[in-house]
Amino acid sequence: MKKKILSLILILSLVFTAFVGCSTPGADNTDNENNEKENESSEGSKSNLKIGMVTDTGGVSDASFNQSAWEGLEKVEEDFGIKVSYKESSKDSDYAPNLETLLDEENELIFGVGYKMADAIAEESKKNPDQKYAIIDFAYEETPENVVGVLFKAEQSSFLVGYIAGKMTETNKVGFIGGIKGAAIDSFDYGYAAGVKYANKEAELLNQYAESFTDAAKGKAIANSMYQDGADIVFHAAGGVGDGVIEAAKEQDKWVIGVDRDQSDLAPENVLTSAMKRVDQAMYNLAEALKNDNYPGGETISYGLEDGGVGIAPTSDKNVSEEILKEVEDIKQKIIDGEIEIPYNEETYKKWEEENK
Repeated sequence: MKKKILSLILILSLVFTAFVGCSTPGADNTDNENNEKENESSEGSKSNLKIGMVTDTGGVSDASFNQSAWEGLEKVEEDFGIKVSYKESSKDSDYAPNLETLLDEENELIFGVGYKMADAIAEESKKNPDQKYAIIDFAYEETPENVVGVLFKAEQSSFLVGYIAGKMTETNKVGFIGGIKGAAIDSFDYGYAAGVKYANKEAELLNQYAESFTDAAKGKAIANSMYQDGADIVFHAAGGVGDGVIEAAKEQDKWVIGVDRDQSDLAPENVLTSAMKRVDQAMYNLAEALKNDNYPGGETISYGLEDGGVGIAPTSDKNVSEEILKEVEDIKQKIIDGEIEIPYNEETYKKWEEENK
């Protein structure tokens, strides 16, 4: 009997508790409602979009091209709530599988970072016509409707840092180290050479390619050789190879010119300036266009000095005089106004040489 009474009391107690919890307005219910509203608001502010990028063989931490691209996507995630991710490529054969992985992960837009991915992007875009792609540093003769090409007038920023090198060399000998020969690196190479000669016709240029974008040891060896041959300033456009070039500059206590992003943080006392190529901004701009339903498929976008897509590092005033920087600003404006045309390959450089003897 006692057990039956205890069971009845327990049941009545539970019923009463449930009744009070459901029917009585109080702080607990209000908090629950507020939490639900906050959750709904939070979910509403987040984007359902996903964007991915495939690096070239330099990797996402190359302190240069790929890193700049990833920094752009990180800002996209921060500002727009878009989920971003990347796949690293250690060799060229990784490009297609990495692109396919990002496709399987249902990314709305997939970036190929680097001209070496042109064939892989072309093939994947053909197989997946409803998928949106973008490729950095390449323009197709006929851009597929589901691809955006992105180019930078790197010859313009390279001309400016070349001018600085021509003005500041004390040995009348400067160097250029490229990664792998191609149109993208040609623009750095010939733009820099023209800038040096524009500032100093007597300057001698040393030029060598590493045939790699990852071999830092080779970059260091080439730079050491150039410094020993009398060069006091070396500009690199070689991705991860440039890490070795910068290390050599530190050890030899010489000047080095960075590339793609402001590389002064890698060697504040030795990085003279950097030829910036705002890959980060291009990534951000395309992500914003996608978010606003303005994805420019089938087009090639080109960034230059006129829109801030290229330029010299903001930290240049640490090691470059105010007088030279003022001259650089004047030259920059002349380039924007079309008064100075910058060569971007061997053919245009030869023509430029003839006109500027």
